[in-house]
Amino acid sequence: MKTTIKINPTKNEEGIFTENIIIFHASKSSSSDLFLNDDEKEYVQKQIKDDKTIISINQLVRFVHIVNIKDEKDKNKAAEDIRLLGDKLQALVKDETTVHVLFTIEDKEKALLLTEGLALANYTFTKHKTDPKPNKLENIYLSNHDEIKEDVAELENTIDSVYLTRDLINEPFSHLTAKELGESAVQSGGEHGMKVTVFNKKKIESLKMGGLLAVNKGSIDEPTFTIMEWKPKNATNKQPIILVGKGIVYDTGGLSLKPTANSMDMMKVDMGGAGTVIGAMNAIAANKLDKYVVALVPATDNRPSGNAYAPGDVITMHDGTTVEVLNTDAEGRLVLADALSFAKKYKPELVIDLATLTGAAATAIGHYGIVSMQQGAEKEHKNLKKIGGETHERLAEMPFWSDYDELIKSDVADIKNLGGPAGGAITAGKFLAHFIEYPWIHLDIAGPTFVKAKYGYRGKGATGMGVRLLYQFIKNRA
Repeated sequence: MKTTIKINPTKNEEGIFTENIIIFHASKSSSSDLFLNDDEKEYVQKQIKDDKTIISINQLVRFVHIVNIKDEKDKNKAAEDIRLLGDKLQALVKDETTVHVLFTIEDKEKALLLTEGLALANYTFTKHKTDPKPNKLENIYLSNHDEIKEDVAELENTIDSVYLTRDLINEPFSHLTAKELGESAVQSGGEHGMKVTVFNKKKIESLKMGGLLAVNKGSIDEPTFTIMEWKPKNATNKQPIILVGKGIVYDTGGLSLKPTANSMDMMKVDMGGAGTVIGAMNAIAANKLDKYVVALVPATDNRPSGNAYAPGDVITMHDGTTVEVLNTDAEGRLVLADALSFAKKYKPELVIDLATLTGAAATAIGHYGIVSMQQGAEKEHKNLKKIGGETHERLAEMPFWSDYDELIKSDVADIKNLGGPAGGAITAGKFLAHFIEYPWIHLDIAGPTFVKAKYGYRGKGATGMGVRLLYQFIKNRA
């Protein structure tokens, strides 16, 4: 269910609201005076002295929740703490249809952060339930300040885009094949003025995308290769920024079949990179950023059959590189490699790929951040890391020493798709690096894409992590 974020339809006058109210309390603020009697004010002051961060008052016709934000020197931690307060408030207001967030203009940034956490926490995925019970909260209204109208519209578009990514990743393979993933990109493009092209198998064969075609050999469904293009007339960059997302809509491991316990059951999420890229493009286009951005999404499922590619096979990639396949469960790097070599035709100023690529990345840092590597993009990676701190979608950079190149050399082909037992996330990155000729950042999102227990405002299931990171990075790019 969509969560609407708008400016209050009326001025904040006493008695105008019968719905729940969230107030930023400060001694200099007049907002709290509008809604609290003397006894309530005294109670609030006592609670603040007791260091309470949320003080709730039942006024019979409504609840008033006063937010007491603590001082924090670390700006990024302070921002995340406020988003997490939004998550806590969502639990208090989820059964109401409307909530009003009231604040003075001095608290604008804090109010937007709290609303961000509140709206992200309000997401539910109930599409396949016969008796769906989504959260009732539909409308979040913010104080009627003219200065925030553009900020509110931008925030709503960004939240919608995170919801889109979560919906795609939560969707089971029974309802999201490679073809349907391409159709979701087409729908997003139609809504926001993007040019979207979806290549079918015949076109993919003509492009000799041997990695994507090899992974698809075991499937009864055809692969797709989707191109999303946002090129506004006022774009500040002539050469595009390219986003590449791994679109393995379901991964059994192929003939290198995954063991069943806790390994294959959630493999609908192996298109998390594609879902994140589609969501990021949705935010970029909806907010009409003045940046030329292209997304590439190679998509297929990876299943075993009598015709499936096998360990020991040698395949020829889009750029002519030969690859020895040692493990058919290392398939994501094969489809990404074709997309990365295809990206050369655009002469991009920067390419960022996102993929649920390795269990090694998830093991290294858990679900708390994104494993990253870069080649020829040190400055861009530094800026992306900064944005990661601000959005709390943080990057953990891995070493990318030339020593690791030796681990993907093959005796029978140019390279092999498996590096060995050590440094698995890095050798996967090294495999991809073989196919690039431009500044490049690799983001392995295997850890944070999907969580089995609630993770703050990211919820349970698909988190949508990466959408806000990419959007803010591209927005702030000079």
